[in-house]
Amino acid sequence: MDYFNYQTCILDSINEGVFTVDQGRIVTSFNRMATTITGISAEEAIGRSCRDIFGDCVCANGCPLKETMETGISVVDREIEFVNRETRRVAVSVSTSLLRDKEGNVLGGVETLRELGQFFQLRDEISEKYSFHDIISRNASMRSIFEVLPDVAESEATVLLRGESGTGKELFARAVHSLSRRRNGPLVVVNCGAFPEHLLEAEIFGVKRGAFTGAVETRAGRLETADGGTLFLDEIGDLPLSLQVKLLRVLENREYQPLGDKQPKRADVRFVTATNRDLEAMVEEGTFRRDLFFRINVVNLTIPPLRERQEDIPLLLDFALDRFNRAYNRKILRYSSEALQVLLNYSYPGNVRELINQVEQMVILCRGSEIDVKHLPPSLISASESETPPASRPVPTRKAIRETLKRNNGNRTKAAEELGVDRTTLWRWIKRAGL
Repeated sequence: MDYFNYQTCILDSINEGVFTVDQGRIVTSFNRMATTITGISAEEAIGRSCRDIFGDCVCANGCPLKETMETGISVVDREIEFVNRETRRVAVSVSTSLLRDKEGNVLGGVETLRELGQFFQLRDEISEKYSFHDIISRNASMRSIFEVLPDVAESEATVLLRGESGTGKELFARAVHSLSRRRNGPLVVVNCGAFPEHLLEAEIFGVKRGAFTGAVETRAGRLETADGGTLFLDEIGDLPLSLQVKLLRVLENREYQPLGDKQPKRADVRFVTATNRDLEAMVEEGTFRRDLFFRINVVNLTIPPLRERQEDIPLLLDFALDRFNRAYNRKILRYSSEALQVLLNYSYPGNVRELINQVEQMVILCRGSEIDVKHLPPSLISASESETPPASRPVPTRKAIRETLKRNNGNRTKAAEELGVDRTTLWRWIKRAGL
């Protein structure tokens, strides 16, 4: 057996796709598993440009092999998704490196493709397992709420949702409505903090023409609009005392009177309320009626802030990336290790809303296949840079950092391990050193 056939047999026995290219990125070998993964035969591949073979399905968001051949830095386990020649959806982990002769001269490059065969099935299972009516969580406290929510929704009890701003209280209100017997009726939302007092009264209860200056027509309120369905009163802690009395009457007697009208109306409505304020303290201060508090506090569900359920952050980051990829027609595959470390360590004072908004900004700014630190919002960068290294570990000199990176062929993971820090700290040192 000649050397070429011997080499081919070895490559064909490997359980990963492997192909090599010369300096012009013309394919020089293509093993059996590479054919299985891509649907392209070795006869078709060898002698052609790898770009001609894979096309935009793989190369549009940046070619790992081209990147390695231009920079000399290997790519390690980069996840790529594409539709192969047989129209099969494929997810692979890609690694690349340079091919050199005995003298160290670059002859070309090699790329390995390790198929993540159960990737999509696992992702769908995770999405199904940890999703509940558009709410995503694997946190035990959140899962407990998921378990009781169908029973809560089936009743006609008034629900009080508590939690910080941005935790997703409106999503829970929508889940209560969609699981209830009123699901075919309307869900009407009122933000009690969004209107001045006289306009809020008209907004909730309706107004008769001429009731006040500017009331030029009779207009139905949200109570009437929500008839047969659910009325969600968000930020109910901002409801003025004068309107608290009127709302209490509706809850007790199911009757209300539009502004300027002498005839009462019946309210066939299920109430869901929400607040980020301490209503008990407001009751003691006299700024929230005790009797109204007892009326709305029949079922009390507290939604934990994101900082108390950090295990949800990776799920939410993936969910948001997928959502905005589709919204903006992008093909961003992942977050870089450095960016992911910053995102996972951030406290998210604005909770889920802040995370979703920040990922949207990153997707808009990113033009490649990977969100890197440079795409992160300034607030995240500032929070990351404010974390100073431990006193016991002084910052290395610029020369020491450069030499460590050189010894590790530019591999930041290995360089960070040698320096005894995580990759995020190393990234900050590199940035400060201007490397």
